[in-house]
Amino acid sequence: MSLYATYAAEATGTDTTPPTQPQGLAATAVSPTQINLSWSASSDAVGVAGYTIRRNGSVIANTGTTATSYSDTGLSPATTYTYTVDAYDAAGNHSAQSASASATTPSSTGVQHDEYVFPSNAIDVYDMDNGQKLIKTIPLPAAATDVRGAAAAPGSHILYVSYGGDGGSNGGGTLLAYDLVGERTLWTRTYSEGIDSMAVTPNGNTIYMPIGEASSASTWNVLDAATGNISATIAGGQGPHNTIVSLNGQHVYMGPRNASYLTVADTATNQIVKQIGPLLNGGVRPFTINGRETLAFTTATGYLGFQVSSITTGQVLYTVPVSDPFPYTPGQPGPSSPSHGISLSPDEKEVWVIDQPNSYVHVFDVTGLPSSPPKQIADIKLSRTMSGSQVGCTYDCLREGWLQHSLDGRFVYVGDSGDVIDTTTRQSVANLEPLYNSRVYLEIDWSGGAPIATSTRSGVGYVTG
Repeated sequence: MSLYATYAAEATGTDTTPPTQPQGLAATAVSPTQINLSWSASSDAVGVAGYTIRRNGSVIANTGTTATSYSDTGLSPATTYTYTVDAYDAAGNHSAQSASASATTPSSTGVQHDEYVFPSNAIDVYDMDNGQKLIKTIPLPAAATDVRGAAAAPGSHILYVSYGGDGGSNGGGTLLAYDLVGERTLWTRTYSEGIDSMAVTPNGNTIYMPIGEASSASTWNVLDAATGNISATIAGGQGPHNTIVSLNGQHVYMGPRNASYLTVADTATNQIVKQIGPLLNGGVRPFTINGRETLAFTTATGYLGFQVSSITTGQVLYTVPVSDPFPYTPGQPGPSSPSHGISLSPDEKEVWVIDQPNSYVHVFDVTGLPSSPPKQIADIKLSRTMSGSQVGCTYDCLREGWLQHSLDGRFVYVGDSGDVIDTTTRQSVANLEPLYNSRVYLEIDWSGGAPIATSTRSGVGYVTG
């Protein structure tokens, strides 16, 4: 008896109204043997009990009540598969099947997905497609005890690493350019004002480098990515800290540690075009944006949760707390930002948020935005307590956390915990020691011996249509 028939035969009750048809089914081949599915939730008068998934017309699985994604594994390379999904309720009523979605698995010699982690003095590279196994370790200079940022430009084959002081009493820092294909350092540049978490434009031409959260100034240096030379400056807010360049390369988003607004500049002119806020508690901590540049997700000092703002209007839409039972008292011992890590899933259906005081990651459904607020749907306990200090660093060493989705949405990497979480099962599938001692990491994908794609440190959304 099939999975479908088994469930229907066991169903009882008088409810005869089926759930609504699932919408927006998407199929993405993430490896030669795996395709990830995602869809929008159905509704039902009583409640959706789960979803039935068909591959090439045959039922392959029933999912749980709240699942809107599924990973189909054990597939054949270089093969096209077609999927549909329907929703069922506790009475055994099944909705109409969704519109079909197809994907073709790549050949076994296709894209390689690697995660680059930056603890003190090294870069550790892990194979996402092979159980997060260590591929190699790339040494960094002895001075690179405090890595503040990393960004890659696949087109030019260059990986940029910022390390050293983040301004103020921590002093200046260095930017290193590394040839990914030639496996050699191209150059280093030192900046007396400081460095921090930078971003590079998609064309690989320009780097936006904050001078550091410890600085009392407001400067982001605009760098020529070929040389590291400063070509311009932008006053983005006091305590220049985190940076994101939009997917289309047209805007740079600047997160000042000690100012109440997320600042946006036009990359063609390097002029400020928008400020978003005022934000909670007078500072911008880790943040992310969606692919269409309509929504910003920001965290704050002294707040367990996050805010959602309209980039279009510049106004805060929602302030979203982490629901009980996860205690936090502002000012309690530990890092000043309890949610020091936020990542938007590539399909923009979920936001994942760090809970450092309780050593959890919380997952929010954001499919209702902007008309309805995010909904907390999962709480994931981390395998290691986020306490104490990173090994090897000399300042800003408390384990506060960081989050980044893989480009295909399969995994979330948790800095200062070491966990690699499978986004379908919401279980940790690996714990990486260097990731336990770092908040700086990103993905670089390879094909034919060359880098072809990269994430940023920040888990941004990738829906642009």
